[in-house]
Amino acid sequence: MHGPVVVVTGASAGVGRAVARAYGERGASVALLARGTTGLAGAAADVRAAGGRALELPTDVADHEQVYAAAERAEAELGPIDIWVNVAFSSVFARAADVSAEEFERTTAVTYLGYVYGTKAALARMLPRDRGAIVQVGSALAYRGIPLQSAYCGAKHAIQGFHEALRCELLCVGSNVHVTMLRMPAVNTPQFDWVLSRLRKQAQAVPPIYQPEVAARALVHAAAHPKRRKYCLPASTPPFTGSSLRAASA
Repeated sequence: MHGPVVVVTGASAGVGRAVARAYGERGASVALLARGTTGLAGAAADVRAAGGRALELPTDVADHEQVYAAAERAEAELGPIDIWVNVAFSSVFARAADVSAEEFERTTAVTYLGYVYGTKAALARMLPRDRGAIVQVGSALAYRGIPLQSAYCGAKHAIQGFHEALRCELLCVGSNVHVTMLRMPAVNTPQFDWVLSRLRKQAQAVPPIYQPEVAARALVHAAAHPKRRKYCLPASTPPFTGSSLRAASA
């Protein structure tokens, strides 16, 4: 039996790459979207080594035409998309007053509009078939803004509102296309090395910090049970088990 066809944005590193590898272990065909070709090649090698198929699709998710083209190629080469996972993001570590208009625009375009474009690309294919799952990687910062990450927090709040509105629309028409969200805790990823920072010291996540593989297993679970409004990976339970996912009320 062939595994599902999965699209993962932000697949070149961190959570996105761990998700791609997790689906490879399940025999999936995985379309990998990210800008960095070196990271994409590494992620593709991970997927193939795990037993899946991989398709590298260099894509800037802030460009809707690139996202739509990637979705079209994914279906042409791998088959109908079953699961779409939005992970890609950008950020700036600085006081809001020190973040330029262009930096706010870029963070919003990648972190928020990238999710919108990915979701729309998935919906365009899933709705006519009346099946499929879309998973948004959320954050506790979608509910609580924190200092020095105003651009990121604003974008994550926007994703939360978009997610709630879309889910209601799908429920109203009884669609078998489902959208869910996994709210992440702090995760050990390379983001603190590549995100633009104007801080005097190296930024780091607030402990406890999870490994990307923990988040990936939680996300695979959420995609397999996408009727829930959201799932939360709680910071109070370091190891992942089946009971570590706390499902929010539907």
